Amino acid sequence: MSLINVTGLTFAYEGSYDNIFENVNFQIDTDWKLGFTGRNGRGKTTFLQLLLGKHEYSGTISAKVNFEYFPYPVPNKEDHTLDVINEIFPDYVHWQFMRELSLLQVDEDVLYRPFVSLSNGEQTKVLLAALFIKENSFLLIDEPTNHLDMHARTLVSEYLNTKSGYILVSHDRSFLDHCVDHILSINKTNIEIQKGNFSSWWENKRRQDNFELAQNEKLIKDIKRLSDSSKRTGNWSHEVEKSKNGTRNSGSKLDKGYVGHKAAKMMKRSKSIEQRQQSAITEKSKLLKNIESSDTLEISQLAYHKNILAELEQVSVFYGEKQVCANVSFTIEQGERIALSGKNGSGKSSILKLICGGDIPYTGSFMKDSQLKISYVSQDTSHLQGSLTDYIRDNGIDETLFKSILRKLDFSRMQFEKDLSTYSGGQKKKVLIATSLSEQVHLHIWDEPLNFIDVISRMQIEELLLEYTPTILFVEHDREFCNNVATKTIQL
Repeated sequence: MSLINVTGLTFAYEGSYDNIFENVNFQIDTDWKLGFTGRNGRGKTTFLQLLLGKHEYSGTISAKVNFEYFPYPVPNKEDHTLDVINEIFPDYVHWQFMRELSLLQVDEDVLYRPFVSLSNGEQTKVLLAALFIKENSFLLIDEPTNHLDMHARTLVSEYLNTKSGYILVSHDRSFLDHCVDHILSINKTNIEIQKGNFSSWWENKRRQDNFELAQNEKLIKDIKRLSDSSKRTGNWSHEVEKSKNGTRNSGSKLDKGYVGHKAAKMMKRSKSIEQRQQSAITEKSKLLKNIESSDTLEISQLAYHKNILAELEQVSVFYGEKQVCANVSFTIEQGERIALSGKNGSGKSSILKLICGGDIPYTGSFMKDSQLKISYVSQDTSHLQGSLTDYIRDNGIDETLFKSILRKLDFSRMQFEKDLSTYSGGQKKKVLIATSLSEQVHLHIWDEPLNFIDVISRMQIEELLLEYTPTILFVEHDREFCNNVATKTIQL
């Protein structure tokens, strides 16, 4: 066991006026299994890069371990997998590597195939196996689940649960719950560490947020009451002070000493109330700093004149001579939220593209009304570049609604001025989802929409789908999301 000490860490990117981290202090035990969570764009990957020494910063990071970052870059993906491992770790012990592959249920034959020919899930597992044979290293694992299907996520979470000594960035609640014992959360104003898994951290956060909101309401009332009292007392003392030069009703002169004393006493009381008011305002300013904005999203989906929007019967899809799925049968009815489930490579994306009108070779019966309007969110975000203004114009979407959705998904107004290509992976996905929610359609089709998207935004999107019940067909490997949202599941 050793400690990683972070003291007075302050960092901003060159040319930026805002610090991403400011005077951050905490301590990590290298035996811990830390889940790293926080809104998109808050600096999770940046913090990992600071640990790796990739940027200059103020403050100190001290550690007696080496840091290893996942995913490893693979510049020559045409090389055999064994050569890729040799490039990453020239001195590795083969039997140790094979032990890790076995735990991850990866066949040995992948070592003798070009790395590029492996599925995304196989590539992830191979690189994880290489990561865990490094000795005296604290591991920085950055979003390993984005290319894993639900079965693979369960397997990898069980694998990670047998290990220790890592920070894991993931937005999959179920995944985090199975393989971490501490949560490192990057909040609006600080970074904090809490013992437990994601669910226990989230419950504690909700309690703290509710306490702060209740305190905030109480202090708002106190401030108003004290403000009103201060004004009344101030007015009284002012009126009494003015009366020093007046007369009593009986015509006799006032006792100016008495009146002056009374006015001074009232003024003192007014000052005391003012101080208490200021103290309440100061106390209030300490609250709500880390309460995340998670306003409800809104959409207005078009109603369709038929109950059944599309129907597939005994559909088989092909790529060239290869059949990727067979005998798929289901209907899409208005108001349904359908999760299309299956291992990677089972044809889920092909089915989605077929329903969207893509040129996909198939056999069987597929029926869809030509007037059906569909909004599609693809896995790919590489086409997002240029200004947000141009993007809105080119896609013909409602700018007010679109930006409102992005604001509720934690976009700052400053983010609207940046080039889309500079957005984080999660922010790009939010742009696609906000686009889809802004479109007037009968059916939403989303292909792995939550990749890279932070936990709080996932919960907002869940609440939206449950409240407005739009008709949606989606592929998603986040188990919690599927369990909460889907009205039915189609297993391929």
